[in-house]
Amino acid sequence: MQQVDRIKKKIFSLNRDMLLFISALAASAFSESVFNSIFNNFLDSTFSLNSFYRTFLELPRESGGLLIILVSALLFFIPSRRMAAISLLLGAIGLVCMAFFSVTFHWMFVWLFIFSLGQHLFMPINTSISMELAKEGETGKRLGQFNAIRNFSIIAGSFFIFLGFKYFHFNFKISFCIAAFVYLCAACFLYFMHPGSAQPRSSHMKLHKEYRLYYWLAILFGTRKQIFLTFAPWVLVTEFHQPTAVLATLLTIAGISGIIFQPMLGKAIDIYGEKKVLAMEAFLLIFICFGYGFSKTLFPGNQAFIVACICFVADQLLMSVNMARSTYLKKIVVKKEHITPTLTMAVSLDHIFSISIALAGGVLWAKWGYQTVFLAGAIIALVNLISAFFITTPATVKCDVVAVTGK
Repeated sequence: MQQVDRIKKKIFSLNRDMLLFISALAASAFSESVFNSIFNNFLDSTFSLNSFYRTFLELPRESGGLLIILVSALLFFIPSRRMAAISLLLGAIGLVCMAFFSVTFHWMFVWLFIFSLGQHLFMPINTSISMELAKEGETGKRLGQFNAIRNFSIIAGSFFIFLGFKYFHFNFKISFCIAAFVYLCAACFLYFMHPGSAQPRSSHMKLHKEYRLYYWLAILFGTRKQIFLTFAPWVLVTEFHQPTAVLATLLTIAGISGIIFQPMLGKAIDIYGEKKVLAMEAFLLIFICFGYGFSKTLFPGNQAFIVACICFVADQLLMSVNMARSTYLKKIVVKKEHITPTLTMAVSLDHIFSISIALAGGVLWAKWGYQTVFLAGAIIALVNLISAFFITTPATVKCDVVAVTGK
Protein backbone atom coordinates (compact mmCIF):
# COMPACT_ATOMS: atom_id res chain seq x y z
CA MET A 1 0.00 0.00 0.00
CA GLN A 2 2.82 2.37 0.86
CA GLN A 3 4.46 1.51 -2.47
CA VAL A 4 1.24 2.41 -4.34
CA ASP A 5 0.97 5.71 -2.45
CA ARG A 6 4.59 6.48 -3.24
CA ILE A 7 3.99 5.84 -6.95
CA LYS A 8 0.87 8.05 -6.93
CA LYS A 9 2.77 10.83 -5.22
CA LYS A 10 5.56 10.58 -7.75
CA ILE A 11 3.14 10.71 -10.69
CA PHE A 12 1.28 13.77 -9.36
CA SER A 13 4.57 15.55 -8.72
CA LEU A 14 5.43 15.46 -12.42
CA ASN A 15 4.98 18.65 -14.39
CA ARG A 16 2.35 18.98 -17.11
CA ASP A 17 4.75 18.54 -20.04
CA MET A 18 6.19 15.38 -18.52
CA LEU A 19 2.73 13.83 -18.03
CA LEU A 20 1.66 14.73 -21.56
CA PHE A 21 4.87 13.33 -23.05
CA ILE A 22 4.57 10.08 -21.11
CA SER A 23 0.98 9.74 -22.36
CA ALA A 24 2.06 10.41 -25.96
CA LEU A 25 4.94 7.96 -25.65
CA ALA A 26 2.69 5.23 -24.29
CA ALA A 27 0.01 5.77 -26.93
CA SER A 28 2.43 5.84 -29.87
CA ALA A 29 4.20 2.69 -28.64
CA PHE A 30 0.84 0.91 -28.34
CA SER A 31 0.01 1.75 -31.96
CA GLU A 32 3.44 0.68 -33.20
CA SER A 33 3.07 -2.62 -31.38
CA VAL A 34 -0.32 -3.25 -32.98
CA PHE A 35 1.17 -2.52 -36.40
CA ASN A 36 4.29 -4.64 -35.87
CA SER A 37 2.23 -7.56 -34.56
CA ILE A 38 0.06 -7.81 -37.67
CA PHE A 39 2.07 -6.38 -40.57
CA ASN A 40 3.99 -9.47 -41.70
CA ASN A 41 0.89 -11.66 -41.51
CA PHE A 42 -1.11 -8.94 -43.30
CA LEU A 43 1.39 -9.06 -46.17
CA ASP A 44 1.45 -12.85 -46.29
CA SER A 45 -2.34 -13.17 -46.15
CA THR A 46 -3.27 -10.28 -48.46
CA PHE A 47 -0.56 -10.34 -51.11
CA SER A 48 1.19 -13.74 -50.70
CA LEU A 49 4.62 -12.16 -51.12
CA ASN A 50 7.78 -14.17 -51.61
CA SER A 51 10.99 -13.22 -49.80
CA PHE A 52 12.19 -10.99 -52.65
CA TYR A 53 9.04 -8.85 -52.77
CA ARG A 54 8.91 -8.73 -48.97
CA THR A 55 12.42 -7.30 -49.07
CA PHE A 56 11.52 -4.88 -51.88
CA LEU A 57 8.75 -3.52 -49.64
CA GLU A 58 11.41 -2.12 -47.34
CA LEU A 59 11.93 0.68 -49.90
CA PRO A 60 8.75 2.57 -48.99
CA ARG A 61 8.92 1.48 -45.38
CA GLU A 62 12.44 2.82 -44.91
CA SER A 63 12.52 5.66 -47.46
CA GLY A 64 10.71 7.79 -44.90
CA GLY A 65 13.89 7.62 -42.86
CA LEU A 66 15.87 8.81 -45.86
CA LEU A 67 13.66 11.83 -46.44
CA ILE A 68 13.22 13.11 -42.90
CA ILE A 69 16.37 15.21 -43.10
CA LEU A 70 14.86 17.06 -46.08
CA VAL A 71 11.39 17.35 -44.53
CA SER A 72 12.85 18.58 -41.22
CA ALA A 73 14.91 21.20 -43.06
CA LEU A 74 11.88 22.42 -45.01
CA LEU A 75 9.77 22.63 -41.84
CA PHE A 76 12.54 24.07 -39.64
CA PHE A 77 10.24 26.90 -38.48
CA ILE A 78 7.82 24.49 -36.73
CA PRO A 79 8.57 24.02 -32.99
CA SER A 80 9.78 20.55 -32.07
CA ARG A 81 6.74 19.29 -30.14
CA ARG A 82 4.35 20.55 -32.83
CA MET A 83 6.47 18.71 -35.38
CA ALA A 84 6.19 15.56 -33.27
CA ALA A 85 2.39 15.88 -33.30
CA ILE A 86 2.37 16.32 -37.09
CA SER A 87 4.53 13.21 -37.51
CA LEU A 88 2.05 11.05 -35.58
CA LEU A 89 -0.85 12.53 -37.54
CA LEU A 90 0.89 11.40 -40.75
CA GLY A 91 1.28 7.93 -39.25
CA ALA A 92 -2.44 7.78 -38.45
CA ILE A 93 -3.38 8.83 -41.99
CA GLY A 94 -1.14 6.12 -43.44
CA LEU A 95 -2.72 3.45 -41.24
CA VAL A 96 -6.30 4.43 -42.13
CA CYS A 97 -5.47 4.40 -45.84
CA MET A 98 -3.74 1.03 -45.45
CA ALA A 99 -6.88 -0.35 -43.83
CA PHE A 100 -9.39 0.84 -46.44
CA PHE A 101 -7.53 1.55 -49.66
CA SER A 102 -4.92 -1.22 -50.04
CA VAL A 103 -6.80 -2.50 -53.06
CA THR A 104 -3.55 -3.42 -54.79
CA PHE A 105 0.01 -4.00 -53.71
CA HIS A 106 1.05 -0.71 -55.35
CA TRP A 107 -1.49 1.38 -53.40
CA MET A 108 -0.44 -0.29 -50.16
CA PHE A 109 3.09 0.72 -51.16
CA VAL A 110 1.98 4.41 -51.10
CA TRP A 111 0.16 4.22 -47.75
CA LEU A 112 3.10 2.43 -46.17
CA PHE A 113 5.35 5.29 -47.27
CA ILE A 114 3.08 7.90 -45.62
CA PHE A 115 2.98 5.88 -42.40
CA SER A 116 6.74 5.41 -42.52
CA LEU A 117 7.43 9.11 -43.04
CA GLY A 118 5.45 10.00 -39.93
CA GLN A 119 7.02 7.20 -37.91
CA HIS A 120 10.55 8.22 -38.86
CA LEU A 121 9.96 11.95 -38.32
CA PHE A 122 8.95 11.12 -34.77
CA MET A 123 12.08 9.08 -33.97
CA PRO A 124 14.73 11.83 -33.54
CA ILE A 125 12.25 14.32 -32.03
CA ASN A 126 11.15 11.70 -29.52
CA THR A 127 14.76 11.12 -28.44
CA SER A 128 15.48 14.85 -28.29
CA ILE A 129 12.43 15.59 -26.11
CA SER A 130 13.32 12.65 -23.86
CA MET A 131 16.79 14.10 -23.26
CA GLU A 132 15.35 17.58 -22.71
CA LEU A 133 13.26 16.16 -19.87
CA ALA A 134 16.28 14.51 -18.18
CA LYS A 135 18.22 15.89 -15.24
CA GLU A 136 21.92 16.54 -15.68
CA GLY A 137 23.95 13.37 -15.29
CA GLU A 138 20.83 11.16 -15.46
CA THR A 139 20.12 11.11 -19.19
CA GLY A 140 20.57 7.35 -19.46
CA LYS A 141 18.33 6.79 -16.46
CA ARG A 142 15.57 8.97 -17.92
CA LEU A 143 15.80 7.33 -21.35
CA GLY A 144 15.63 3.94 -19.65
CA GLN A 145 12.48 4.97 -17.77
CA PHE A 146 10.84 6.24 -20.94
CA ASN A 147 11.77 3.04 -22.76
CA ALA A 148 10.25 1.03 -19.92
CA ILE A 149 7.00 2.94 -20.44
CA ARG A 150 7.22 2.19 -24.16
CA ASN A 151 7.74 -1.48 -23.39
CA PHE A 152 4.70 -1.55 -21.13
CA SER A 153 2.66 -0.14 -24.02
CA ILE A 154 4.22 -2.62 -26.43
CA ILE A 155 3.01 -5.38 -24.12
CA ALA A 156 -0.46 -3.86 -24.09
CA GLY A 157 -0.51 -3.55 -27.88
CA SER A 158 0.73 -7.04 -28.67
CA PHE A 159 -1.46 -8.63 -25.96
CA PHE A 160 -4.41 -6.65 -27.31
CA ILE A 161 -3.80 -8.14 -30.77
CA PHE A 162 -3.35 -11.62 -29.29
CA LEU A 163 -6.72 -11.42 -27.54
CA GLY A 164 -8.39 -9.69 -30.48
CA PHE A 165 -7.41 -12.30 -33.07
CA LYS A 166 -7.89 -15.27 -30.75
CA TYR A 167 -11.20 -14.39 -29.08
CA PHE A 168 -12.83 -11.32 -30.67
CA HIS A 169 -12.59 -12.01 -34.40
CA PHE A 170 -10.31 -9.09 -35.16
CA ASN A 171 -9.15 -8.63 -38.72
CA PHE A 172 -6.40 -6.49 -40.22
CA LYS A 173 -8.73 -3.57 -41.06
CA ILE A 174 -10.03 -3.26 -37.50
CA SER A 175 -6.50 -3.47 -36.10
CA PHE A 176 -5.15 -0.74 -38.40
CA CYS A 177 -8.05 1.57 -37.48
CA ILE A 178 -7.50 1.08 -33.75
CA ALA A 179 -3.78 1.82 -34.16
CA ALA A 180 -4.62 4.98 -36.14
CA PHE A 181 -7.03 6.24 -33.47
CA VAL A 182 -4.47 5.78 -30.70
CA TYR A 183 -1.86 7.55 -32.85
CA LEU A 184 -4.26 10.51 -33.08
CA CYS A 185 -4.58 10.56 -29.29
CA ALA A 186 -0.77 10.63 -29.00
CA ALA A 187 -0.63 13.53 -31.46
CA CYS A 188 -3.11 15.47 -29.32
CA PHE A 189 -1.02 14.91 -26.18
CA LEU A 190 2.06 16.28 -27.95
CA TYR A 191 0.13 19.26 -29.33
CA PHE A 192 -0.91 20.32 -25.82
CA MET A 193 2.69 20.31 -24.57
CA HIS A 194 4.66 23.54 -24.53
CA PRO A 195 5.62 23.87 -28.22
CA GLY A 196 9.38 23.86 -27.58
CA SER A 197 11.74 25.69 -29.88
CA ALA A 198 12.35 25.54 -33.62
CA GLN A 199 15.85 24.73 -34.83
CA PRO A 200 17.79 27.36 -36.83
CA ARG A 201 17.78 26.75 -40.57
CA SER A 202 21.59 26.73 -40.55
CA SER A 203 21.71 23.69 -38.26
CA HIS A 204 19.94 21.36 -40.73
CA MET A 205 21.36 19.12 -43.46
CA LYS A 206 24.94 19.36 -42.22
CA LEU A 207 27.55 16.75 -41.39
CA HIS A 208 29.85 17.82 -38.57
CA LYS A 209 33.30 16.27 -38.40
CA GLU A 210 33.13 16.31 -34.59
CA TYR A 211 30.37 13.70 -34.73
CA ARG A 212 31.83 11.34 -37.34
CA LEU A 213 32.10 8.38 -34.95
CA TYR A 214 28.50 8.94 -33.85
CA TYR A 215 27.39 8.89 -37.51
CA TRP A 216 29.33 5.66 -38.09
CA LEU A 217 27.77 4.00 -35.03
CA ALA A 218 24.34 5.09 -36.27
CA ILE A 219 25.04 3.51 -39.67
CA LEU A 220 26.08 0.24 -38.05
CA PHE A 221 22.97 0.30 -35.85
CA GLY A 222 20.80 0.86 -38.93
CA THR A 223 22.23 -2.11 -40.80
CA ARG A 224 22.06 -4.43 -37.79
CA LYS A 225 18.54 -3.24 -36.92
CA GLN A 226 17.25 -3.77 -40.44
CA ILE A 227 18.34 -7.38 -40.58
CA PHE A 228 16.20 -8.25 -37.59
CA LEU A 229 13.28 -5.92 -38.34
CA THR A 230 12.93 -7.22 -41.87
CA PHE A 231 14.06 -10.82 -41.77
CA ALA A 232 13.56 -12.09 -38.20
CA PRO A 233 9.73 -11.94 -38.24
CA TRP A 234 9.74 -13.21 -41.84
CA VAL A 235 11.77 -16.26 -40.77
CA LEU A 236 9.21 -17.07 -38.06
CA VAL A 237 6.32 -16.67 -40.52
CA THR A 238 7.78 -18.50 -43.53
CA GLU A 239 10.40 -20.91 -42.14
CA PHE A 240 8.80 -21.83 -38.81
CA HIS A 241 5.20 -21.23 -40.09
CA GLN A 242 4.05 -19.29 -37.05
CA PRO A 243 0.76 -17.30 -36.93
CA THR A 244 0.10 -13.71 -35.80
CA ALA A 245 -0.53 -14.78 -32.21
CA VAL A 246 3.02 -16.16 -31.82
CA LEU A 247 4.69 -12.95 -33.01
CA ALA A 248 2.45 -10.96 -30.67
CA THR A 249 3.37 -13.29 -27.80
CA LEU A 250 7.11 -12.88 -28.42
CA LEU A 251 6.73 -9.09 -28.49
CA THR A 252 4.79 -9.34 -25.23
CA ILE A 253 7.60 -11.34 -23.61
CA ALA A 254 10.17 -8.83 -24.84
CA GLY A 255 8.04 -5.98 -23.51
CA ILE A 256 7.63 -7.53 -20.06
CA SER A 257 11.37 -8.19 -19.86
CA GLY A 258 12.07 -4.66 -21.05
CA ILE A 259 10.16 -3.06 -18.18
CA ILE A 260 12.92 -4.32 -15.89
CA PHE A 261 15.76 -4.28 -18.41
CA GLN A 262 15.37 -0.74 -19.76
CA PRO A 263 15.82 1.23 -16.51
CA MET A 264 18.74 -1.02 -15.54
CA LEU A 265 20.31 -0.38 -18.95
CA GLY A 266 19.84 3.37 -18.58
CA LYS A 267 21.56 3.36 -15.19
CA ALA A 268 24.35 1.20 -16.60
CA ILE A 269 24.99 3.80 -19.30
CA ASP A 270 25.25 6.56 -16.67
CA ILE A 271 27.53 4.46 -14.45
CA TYR A 272 29.74 2.52 -16.87
CA GLY A 273 29.64 4.75 -19.93
CA GLU A 274 28.66 4.30 -23.54
CA LYS A 275 31.82 2.45 -24.62
CA LYS A 276 31.33 -0.56 -22.35
CA VAL A 277 27.59 -0.79 -22.97
CA LEU A 278 27.87 -0.58 -26.77
CA ALA A 279 30.77 -3.07 -26.83
CA MET A 280 28.76 -5.56 -24.77
CA GLU A 281 25.76 -5.15 -27.10
CA ALA A 282 27.89 -5.88 -30.17
CA PHE A 283 29.53 -8.91 -28.52
CA LEU A 284 26.15 -10.46 -27.66
CA LEU A 285 24.76 -9.73 -31.11
CA ILE A 286 27.39 -11.92 -32.75
CA PHE A 287 26.00 -14.96 -30.90
CA ILE A 288 22.37 -13.90 -31.40
CA CYS A 289 22.85 -13.69 -35.17
CA PHE A 290 24.45 -17.14 -35.28
CA GLY A 291 21.72 -18.58 -33.07
CA TYR A 292 18.88 -17.14 -35.11
CA GLY A 293 20.37 -17.95 -38.48
CA PHE A 294 21.55 -21.48 -37.80
CA SER A 295 19.16 -22.81 -35.14
CA LYS A 296 17.44 -25.11 -37.68
CA THR A 297 20.83 -26.47 -38.70
CA LEU A 298 22.17 -26.97 -35.18
CA PHE A 299 19.04 -28.11 -33.33
CA PRO A 300 16.12 -30.45 -34.04
CA GLY A 301 12.49 -29.29 -34.53
CA ASN A 302 11.08 -27.61 -31.44
CA GLN A 303 14.52 -26.88 -29.98
CA ALA A 304 15.42 -24.85 -33.07
CA PHE A 305 12.21 -22.87 -32.74
CA ILE A 306 12.88 -22.19 -29.05
CA VAL A 307 16.42 -20.99 -29.81
CA ALA A 308 15.05 -18.70 -32.55
CA CYS A 309 12.48 -17.28 -30.12
CA ILE A 310 15.13 -16.63 -27.46
CA CYS A 311 17.29 -14.83 -30.02
CA PHE A 312 14.28 -12.84 -31.25
CA VAL A 313 13.45 -11.63 -27.73
CA ALA A 314 17.11 -10.93 -26.88
CA ASP A 315 17.47 -8.79 -29.99
CA GLN A 316 14.31 -6.86 -29.16
CA LEU A 317 15.82 -6.02 -25.77
CA LEU A 318 19.19 -5.03 -27.22
CA MET A 319 17.54 -2.62 -29.69
CA SER A 320 17.18 -0.24 -26.74
CA VAL A 321 20.96 0.03 -26.41
CA ASN A 322 20.57 2.67 -29.13
CA MET A 323 19.90 5.09 -26.25
CA ALA A 324 23.65 4.87 -25.48
CA ARG A 325 24.39 6.34 -28.90
CA SER A 326 22.06 9.24 -28.11
CA THR A 327 23.66 9.93 -24.72
CA TYR A 328 27.07 9.74 -26.41
CA LEU A 329 25.98 12.47 -28.83
CA LYS A 330 24.71 14.60 -25.96
CA LYS A 331 28.11 14.36 -24.27
CA ILE A 332 30.14 15.35 -27.33
CA VAL A 333 27.78 17.90 -28.91
CA VAL A 334 29.34 21.31 -29.57
CA LYS A 335 26.08 23.31 -29.48
CA LYS A 336 22.79 22.20 -28.01
CA GLU A 337 20.91 23.24 -31.17
CA HIS A 338 22.90 20.55 -33.01
CA ILE A 339 21.19 17.72 -31.10
CA THR A 340 17.89 17.33 -32.96
CA PRO A 341 19.33 17.98 -36.47
CA THR A 342 22.20 15.56 -35.76
CA LEU A 343 19.81 12.89 -34.51
CA THR A 344 17.78 13.45 -37.69
CA MET A 345 20.88 13.22 -39.88
CA ALA A 346 21.83 9.97 -38.14
CA VAL A 347 18.41 8.47 -38.85
CA SER A 348 18.74 9.38 -42.53
CA LEU A 349 22.26 7.97 -42.73
CA ASP A 350 21.35 4.73 -41.05
CA HIS A 351 18.43 4.34 -43.47
CA ILE A 352 20.60 4.78 -46.52
CA PHE A 353 22.53 1.72 -45.39
CA SER A 354 19.59 -0.14 -43.87
CA ILE A 355 17.70 -0.02 -47.19
CA SER A 356 20.84 -1.30 -48.93
CA ILE A 357 21.23 -4.12 -46.44
CA ALA A 358 17.55 -5.02 -46.81
CA LEU A 359 17.88 -5.32 -50.58
CA ALA A 360 21.19 -7.17 -50.31
CA GLY A 361 19.66 -9.44 -47.68
CA GLY A 362 16.82 -10.29 -50.02
CA VAL A 363 19.30 -11.33 -52.68
CA LEU A 364 21.29 -13.39 -50.17
CA TRP A 365 18.12 -15.12 -48.95
CA ALA A 366 16.93 -15.88 -52.50
CA LYS A 367 20.29 -17.30 -53.65
CA TRP A 368 21.82 -18.94 -50.58
CA GLY A 369 19.12 -19.07 -47.90
CA TYR A 370 18.20 -16.93 -44.91
CA GLN A 371 21.20 -18.24 -42.93
CA THR A 372 23.55 -16.08 -44.99
CA VAL A 373 21.57 -12.97 -44.02
CA PHE A 374 22.25 -13.57 -40.33
CA LEU A 375 25.87 -14.48 -41.03
CA ALA A 376 26.19 -11.00 -42.53
CA GLY A 377 24.54 -9.66 -39.38
CA ALA A 378 27.21 -11.34 -37.24
CA ILE A 379 29.96 -9.69 -39.33
CA ILE A 380 28.29 -6.29 -38.86
CA ALA A 381 28.14 -6.92 -35.11
CA LEU A 382 31.89 -7.67 -35.11
CA VAL A 383 32.60 -4.36 -36.88
CA ASN A 384 30.36 -2.65 -34.32
CA LEU A 385 32.35 -4.21 -31.49
CA ILE A 386 35.64 -2.89 -32.90
CA SER A 387 34.14 0.57 -33.48
CA ALA A 388 32.85 0.84 -29.91
CA PHE A 389 36.39 0.80 -28.57
CA PHE A 390 37.07 4.15 -30.29
CA ILE A 391 34.45 5.96 -28.18
CA THR A 392 35.78 8.71 -25.93
CA THR A 393 33.67 11.17 -23.94
CA PRO A 394 34.62 14.25 -21.90
CA ALA A 395 34.76 13.92 -18.14
CA THR A 396 31.80 16.24 -17.86
CA VAL A 397 28.91 16.81 -20.20
CA LYS A 398 29.73 19.72 -22.48
CA CYS A 399 26.16 20.60 -23.21
CA ASP A 400 23.07 19.69 -21.30
CA VAL A 401 19.63 20.09 -22.79
CA VAL A 402 17.42 21.94 -20.34
CA ALA A 403 13.81 20.87 -20.14
CA VAL A 404 11.45 23.37 -21.73
CA THR A 405 8.63 23.97 -19.29
CA GLY A 406 7.22 27.23 -20.59
CA LYS A 407 7.41 28.83 -17.14
